[in-house]
Amino acid sequence: MFAGMGSAIENEKVENSETLIGCAGASGLAVMIIILSTGHISGAHLNPAITISFAALKHFPWKNVPVYIGAQILASICAAFSLKVIFHPFMNGGVTVPSVAIGEAFALKFIIGFNLMFVVTDVATDTRAVSIIILIT
Repeated sequence: MFAGMGSAIENEKVENSETLIGCAGASGLAVMIIILSTGHISGAHLNPAITISFAALKHFPWKNVPVYIGAQILASICAAFSLKVIFHPFMNGGVTVPSVAIGEAFALKFIIGFNLMFVVTDVATDTRAVSIIILIT
């Protein structure tokens, strides 16, 4: 949250010098770093949807779901308040407003979210996919 929203705010602050690719790259690199550094400890659950899907697929105990979701929400709130302290006058850069109708925005978000969850749960739970990643690195 901190890297993704911070890069969007910084992009707004310096008049689009970072561009959409830079913002996406900052978010992607932040997620990659967290997954590689904490994946072996906690499974790198960065999103409540990931935690719920892993529990639904029986790869994560349901008793731990509330604690993980609570930690994820608390971390997001801390990131948001940290950005507010750092970038207070420029906070409008992190706001996303759909430029399409509500139905279209919902459908697009649903499709993108489904694809994300499909890839994450498949790569993280299929031992063949993990072995391919280990061979590549």
